[in-house]
Amino acid sequence: MSSPCDPQHAPAGDVGAALMMIDSRLKAIYDGKAQTDAEQQALTDQFAASLGPGGVDDMLDGACTLIYMFMQWLRMAYEDHGKDVIEYVVPNLVASMRMMPRSVRPEAIPMMAGLLVAAGTGLSPSLWRKQYGYWSEDEMNPLEATAFLLAEHVNRLTDDRDFATRMITEALSGVGEG
Repeated sequence: MSSPCDPQHAPAGDVGAALMMIDSRLKAIYDGKAQTDAEQQALTDQFAASLGPGGVDDMLDGACTLIYMFMQWLRMAYEDHGKDVIEYVVPNLVASMRMMPRSVRPEAIPMMAGLLVAAGTGLSPSLWRKQYGYWSEDEMNPLEATAFLLAEHVNRLTDDRDFATRMITEALSGVGEG
């Protein structure tokens, strides 16, 4: 029986824009720039404003698609070693988010953990989240942090700083081929 949160029913969203944001954050962190400088933040804000309401929704769906894809890759990687992705990834990411109180408010953490569990169990994070209403402004940074932390986790497991971005880019370039 199909779930209403089955990924086949979910919009993919603007995965490219979401990936660009995550990749930009990864590169900044890897280059030792833990704080976003004012110029980069202004460009990010300008980009988000240029998307308009429909574009923002597409980017939110795109971030959820990234979360889903990263969690599916992690699920397969952990299962290859007889481990459960929920057990090994969710507590790690929740602990990381708890150490980021300026970016991730504590009340947003349960929702982000729910997105991770939904994705890790094969459900669409976007459709799972929609059952609780529209995204709140307070969930924007935590959503970005969740996708970022997953990408960084994938990169760390593979010992390759570009693996997560490359994996998504290759998957996107393969869409429509076949």
